[in-house]
Amino acid sequence: MDQNTKNMLAGKPYRPGTPELNKFSQLAHRLCRDYNLTADEDTIERKAIIDRLFPEHADGIYLQGPIHIDYGRFTKLGKNFYANFTVLDTCPVTIGDNAMCGPNVSIITAMHPLMHQQRNIRKQADGQFDDIEYGKPVTIGNNCWFASNVTICPGVTIGNGCVIGAGAVVTKDIPDNSLVLGVPGKVVRTITEKDRLANYPY
Repeated sequence: MDQNTKNMLAGKPYRPGTPELNKFSQLAHRLCRDYNLTADEDTIERKAIIDRLFPEHADGIYLQGPIHIDYGRFTKLGKNFYANFTVLDTCPVTIGDNAMCGPNVSIITAMHPLMHQQRNIRKQADGQFDDIEYGKPVTIGNNCWFASNVTICPGVTIGNGCVIGAGAVVTKDIPDNSLVLGVPGKVVRTITEKDRLANYPY
């Protein structure tokens, strides 16, 4: 990796339009397109795409398309992972075992400067037009469930055994076994033995 990419992964300012990052992102976008065009029964083809898109993944990965991934190579997936999601992995994304993501979940590490003078695309020292970005890593523990339309913001760490309710926007770290609801997402209570199905009428 070149120094610009190393800066990106370290959360330092970087340029997203360099030849190396363009190569990485273009490959990931092609693989996402190819995956989204496969059928559920195309298991061999899907596995081959997942292997290329996510070099660091455990067994039991099932992705329910459509998916959109910035790079893939900077995301690590634990075993028995299920998702229908978007991942902007300009910084590392680490997801534990037995995690599930419902429709339209977004895991975001990308950040942009607040000042437009720094955010807008402009001519760089080498004569190329590009912008400056940075990022913050996201870490997700084991046995988590994210309901539909959840957004995980840059820099967040989510503990083991958490449930993030539909539409929540998680902006802060979440401790183990938390039920999180709302915008911004807040811990409403701890998940306990009382939450077993046997304790609910159905």
